[in-house]
Amino acid sequence: MTVAVGFLGGLGEVGRNCAVLEVDGSLAMIDCGLMFPEEDMLGVDLVLPDFSSIVARGDDLACVVITHGHEDHIGALSYLLSELAVPVYGSPLAVELARPRLEDHGIDADLRSVAFGEWVEQDPFRFFFARVAHSVPEAAAVAFETPEGVIVHSGDFKLDPTPIDGRPTDLATFAALGRRGVRLLMGDSTNAERPGFVPSEATVGDAMSAIVAGAEGRVIIACFASHIHRVQQAVDAVVAGGRRFAFLGRSMLRNTAIAAELGLLRYPVDRVADVGDLSDMPAGDTAIICTGSQGEPYAALSLMAAGAHRSIKLVDGDTVVISATPIPGNETKVSRVINNLLRQGVDVRHGRNATVHVSGHAAQTELKMFLSVLKPAAFVPVHGEYRHLAAHAAIARELGVPDVVVCEDGDRVVITEGALSVERGALPAGYVYLDGAGLGDVGDVLRDRRHLADDGVLIVTLGIELSSGDVVFGPDVDSHGVTDDPGPLHADVAARVGDTVRASDVPIDPDDVRRRVRNVARRTVRDTLDRTPVVLPVLIEV
Repeated sequence: MTVAVGFLGGLGEVGRNCAVLEVDGSLAMIDCGLMFPEEDMLGVDLVLPDFSSIVARGDDLACVVITHGHEDHIGALSYLLSELAVPVYGSPLAVELARPRLEDHGIDADLRSVAFGEWVEQDPFRFFFARVAHSVPEAAAVAFETPEGVIVHSGDFKLDPTPIDGRPTDLATFAALGRRGVRLLMGDSTNAERPGFVPSEATVGDAMSAIVAGAEGRVIIACFASHIHRVQQAVDAVVAGGRRFAFLGRSMLRNTAIAAELGLLRYPVDRVADVGDLSDMPAGDTAIICTGSQGEPYAALSLMAAGAHRSIKLVDGDTVVISATPIPGNETKVSRVINNLLRQGVDVRHGRNATVHVSGHAAQTELKMFLSVLKPAAFVPVHGEYRHLAAHAAIARELGVPDVVVCEDGDRVVITEGALSVERGALPAGYVYLDGAGLGDVGDVLRDRRHLADDGVLIVTLGIELSSGDVVFGPDVDSHGVTDDPGPLHADVAARVGDTVRASDVPIDPDDVRRRVRNVARRTVRDTLDRTPVVLPVLIEV
């Protein structure tokens, strides 16, 4: 019997984590994440995996298994489940974090929470979740029992000895799997280039407490709304500092309510206030825990930094803690927020000037320990850019893993009768863009947007009497983003276009005129400025 794992995302980029396990013609999807757009993806809101190959085999998809509740692992669920109705399995927090997003899209999903260590039967699949430490509670690795042996996906993890919830990575369970025999391990590679261990999450709490204690005015702490461990430490710091606090931001309010209901976030309710009430208290007695650590334009912190928040106006003496590192593609936006905060006289603490963030992903020594415990017969690094995958593969080879394969999106690992092979590019795995309400391949649109951003646009308008070929008005020339001194260029373009149109055959062919106008205008700008703007000929037929 053939067992295969295909990769629809997460191998070669940070985000879009999505793999598909196939056993006996049935499919189980492992994670279903999105990616935030990179700087050159102009106007794009989100980037999703390409589900076309799965939708085409919709009857074969048995379930989706989610390792934890971060957007890069669950954020694309609504787009998949709008096409296919299948059960989704995850830890209680993971499925509850997914639920509101699905409800927002009008999807009544079959979400099934599973206890750690409990075997799940979803014919023909049999699997269980093993606890791992990460930056969100109840993160999990998943182990599948298959005809070719046990296949393990690590999810996102690190070996934190002092996690905030007191529940470290379950190395005993992984050791038991290693003794039994692991046919294939897929492992988190995000920090594979980083030597040593990642510091414990607990170290952030000490730094936050010191910052809060030393702050004279109001304190604003921004972090991921799904980073419940970080939120807990922020709460502990402001409560220990004797402050009243408020949660701010839609996702922060929603996620903290979910975590509190599940007993994963604890705080004295008498210390929580509405944002509006904080303004009536002494600034040194208040704090806000909010969204916006990634510079999102409409997140709470970004609006404060721009002076556009309807309730919060920052003043000299406030302290802002940005407890996160920028996701690739968000660096410029985060830097802009920090600059705007500093212009308002705010004291800003972030990952480069204070210990207010640690990674949730294992570094090299931790990865070596994890591989040594599981002892896989084969290893595929996942979750990361290609350099991270290559570094993790080198670690596995150093430890003597027999079969190490570096895959990319679209590849498929096949195990048949004990033999492992790789099918390169077996699955469509390109970027699917969410652009406003539009979903799909907007590659041509993005190329046009980049062209406009780089070289600008030139618009040539003229009216022509088609039967005689007479130019009734124009050519009128306008441009945006082409030159600081447009007058001479516009005159030159108008003269050359006019000469070209008057030399056209009679009667006039409108399509031929547009082609000539475009070519002449483009050539004129290239000869004058050595630039190639987008040229838009506007022909008004009289």
